[in-house]
Amino acid sequence: MPKSTWQLGVKAGTAAVVAGSGAGTLSWAAYNYLMSQASAARGVIGRNIAKPPEADGVYAPGVVTPERWWRSVPYDVHLMIFGDSTAAGVGCLSADEVPGVQIARRLADETGQRVRLSTKAIGGATSRGLRGQVDAMFIAGPPPDAAVILVGANDVTRKNSIRASAHRLGEAVARLRRHNCVVVVGTCPDLGVVTAIPQPLRTIVRTWGLRLARAQKSAVLAAGGHPVALADLLAPEFLAAPDTMFSADHFHPSAAGYELAAAQIVPVLATALGLWHGGPLPELPEVSETAEAQKMSSRVASAVDRFVRQRGVVRSEGALDTVAIPAESAAT
Repeated sequence: MPKSTWQLGVKAGTAAVVAGSGAGTLSWAAYNYLMSQASAARGVIGRNIAKPPEADGVYAPGVVTPERWWRSVPYDVHLMIFGDSTAAGVGCLSADEVPGVQIARRLADETGQRVRLSTKAIGGATSRGLRGQVDAMFIAGPPPDAAVILVGANDVTRKNSIRASAHRLGEAVARLRRHNCVVVVGTCPDLGVVTAIPQPLRTIVRTWGLRLARAQKSAVLAAGGHPVALADLLAPEFLAAPDTMFSADHFHPSAAGYELAAAQIVPVLATALGLWHGGPLPELPEVSETAEAQKMSSRVASAVDRFVRQRGVVRSEGALDTVAIPAESAAT
């Protein structure tokens, strides 16, 4: 378990450059301000170490309660969930609320198929953890018919390289696709909806998250997967009703939030499986106009981004060097 729910990551070399510059005082003032915002948001978000409810089983059309899977229990489609705590369902109070369950039920009802749900997602995972999750799948048995991957927020909060994070995701998708597994990926959500992170820190985190989402989309498409850009699809509702869409930790989705995500994923998943009967799918957007409007102003946000880049607070690839980013101790 990480030492803190937030990673401070102050590098002496960068600090020396900032302090030695002509605008060192201003740079340190900005740094200290962002650090104070990170500390305040940490107190609001807190720790979420609760284990998500168990939800695996076989889901039949029109049946609420799943059947425990044994080797003799029949099913038509094997669905496996990979990723972080949003994939595992941290923030849910019952198995009915878990995103994998909501996806499996919707898929069963839409297709008339019996859907076996298996969850490999682990709270706290980043794209680095996908290789181990896929390895565990191969050890446990044959690949599933379909997979849903939700990952990205922790790559932002832990300041992982955007390019490397997207590449690792693409590798996981490619491994599954080589075994004829249909793969749908919910790309990094818009972190601008997490109002527990104050401005201007939220703008910086949001910008990096949207860049990661774009890189993820390219990697998933190149690997033969199906990306679902969750940013704009979810942001309006989360911003309009945060008390409803967020769980008690103010960071993870609530049951209603997970249901909203499942509603966007299932049509793409069913279509990829050749089982969708709900009509043509709309073009899915990437950038959240709603969250964009919540920024202090486009001009101020651009000035903040330009300032921190000039002063070395943000690396050229978008990773945050000296700013504390909200991350969970055992989730997402």
